[in-house]
Amino acid sequence: MNKDIIAGKWTQVKGKAQAKWGKLTDDVFDVAEGNGEYLAGKLQEQYGWEREQAEREVREFEKTLD
Repeated sequence: MNKDIIAGKWTQVKGKAQAKWGKLTDDVFDVAEGNGEYLAGKLQEQYGWEREQAEREVREFEKTLD
């Protein structure tokens, strides 16, 4: 799924993302608006993950949206 599709459906997938990554606040998801890079950065910050792991998490989540 490409970035435009994710951004277009963000309000629909936001709940799924919040359920998956409960440490992230509503504000983070509101600012992210489907931006995978921003979301990965926040995952890295909140969960203490390496950048590669955070990016992998976002990619795997995107695959579940197809």
